[in-house]
Amino acid sequence: MYIRTIARKNKDGSEVRYVQLAHNYRDKEAGQSRANVLYNFGREEHLDTEALKRLINSINRYLGPEEALASQENELLKFVSSKPMGGAFFLDGLWQRLGIRDTIAALLKNRNYHNPVERALFAMVANRALNPKSKLAVENWVTEEAHIPDLTEIEIQHLYRAMDFLLEANEQIQKDVFFGVANVFNLEVDLIYFDTTSTYFETETVDDFRKHGYSKDRRPDLPQTVIGLAVTREGIPVRCWSWPGNTADMSIIEEVKKDLTGWNLGRVITVCDRGFVSEDNLRVLQQAGGHYIIGEKMRSGKKDPQLALSTAGRYQTVKENLEVKEIIVGNGEARKRYVLVRNHKQLLKDQQSRQELLKKLEEEIKAAGADKPGHHNKATCKLIAHPSYGRYLRRLKNGAVKIDKAKVKEEEKLDGKYLILTSDDTISAEDVALGYKQLVDVETAFRTLKSTLELRPVYHSVEERIRAHVLLCWLALLLVRVTEYETGESWLKVRQELEKMHLGHFEHKKGFVCQRTELTNRQISYFKTLKIKEPPRFLEIAT
Repeated sequence: MYIRTIARKNKDGSEVRYVQLAHNYRDKEAGQSRANVLYNFGREEHLDTEALKRLINSINRYLGPEEALASQENELLKFVSSKPMGGAFFLDGLWQRLGIRDTIAALLKNRNYHNPVERALFAMVANRALNPKSKLAVENWVTEEAHIPDLTEIEIQHLYRAMDFLLEANEQIQKDVFFGVANVFNLEVDLIYFDTTSTYFETETVDDFRKHGYSKDRRPDLPQTVIGLAVTREGIPVRCWSWPGNTADMSIIEEVKKDLTGWNLGRVITVCDRGFVSEDNLRVLQQAGGHYIIGEKMRSGKKDPQLALSTAGRYQTVKENLEVKEIIVGNGEARKRYVLVRNHKQLLKDQQSRQELLKKLEEEIKAAGADKPGHHNKATCKLIAHPSYGRYLRRLKNGAVKIDKAKVKEEEKLDGKYLILTSDDTISAEDVALGYKQLVDVETAFRTLKSTLELRPVYHSVEERIRAHVLLCWLALLLVRVTEYETGESWLKVRQELEKMHLGHFEHKKGFVCQRTELTNRQISYFKTLKIKEPPRFLEIAT
């Protein structure tokens, strides 16, 4: 049985079409096949489509789902495969909007490369942001697990060659990308925040780059590398550095300042943490008209910080839970401007933490027998040398160890406070405090590097490849932080929503079609907010 259409002409020449349900049978006398009309549905323009649907449903009741589909096999598209595409398409749009693709293309123009270097770099950056894998695994990820615009496959040697190029063109790429981002989003670059972190290697091998040093990951047993990051006040990373693992924070400021000065940023105030305080570093930061806002160690024992802490004066309320007090120490060339900040919320936390620490310390003293006269053992020495416990202890003449109440009172004076030193007299104490407070954005960036983008484990052993790996992570962090800045949402949340968008591959006996899933309202808002063109519904149709 089948549905057929017949046509008849009226006297005026017009044509009328009728729809019929027919069945073919063999006319033995005529020796040919003839149609037997079982049912007339009427004129085509008056066709009752609902009646046809009821007929189909009635027939399908006697067939299982597979048989029903098999009966239409020659007409249906076969759903062959599906890949996530939303995240990569979104990142590629942002990559182009920030001018990164054009920057790399311009640098490649006079170089003799026979592989898609720019696409290879984007694939590795997108992988960091979406599904971090080793470079070897990226080869399969591109082919089997993700849809990368304009890239269907890539070989591992092409990935490594692209990393070599990235390191070769590092200086120009970082500079061009920074100014591209600053122009697109009108970023304020008068404040540049700088800090360092470290990342370790799960190996005992030590060389000129992988060295033992002060580990901010609390893994002093493993070799590491030191990573520096400069970000704007909006939290956008503008430049990164990497040094051997034994590099001290105090020794790198001159290089950082020199590199940023080379960008001709104009008047820049560099914001750093306490670990960078030294007279040499402060002089370097003031070169070329620059200034600094830098944390000062309150327990360093230095004369000027102690004078600043002991100076009387009223606090000025900046915002809820935050007060500031401006203090000037010295005169003439020896003059220093400090801002003492007090946070009431942090004060309560510090008091509670100390109470818990002292309670635990009393238990440790008794357990070690350190409160007994003349008692001396390894446990007692360990308590005295402890970085947190030791500051509250004193040894009596009889050899016993007890909590020093005078030291406790001295520590109480520092609760909820931190001291800031600045060379700029033109900005208010409030802006100094808030500017320094934003240094937490660098720490947030480091957490994103190590967790979301999985900076480690680092599978490379050659210094050049390690440096290139850090640069790839920086580019991924740049895309992630720009997205978070513009959308006001975490990258994990945005990524989860974007990766719901898949690209389906459908085949037919006459060809194939690649079609994306329908966009959700949230996906549409992300593309609109970042001013990125939405992906077309059909990416490819072949016949």
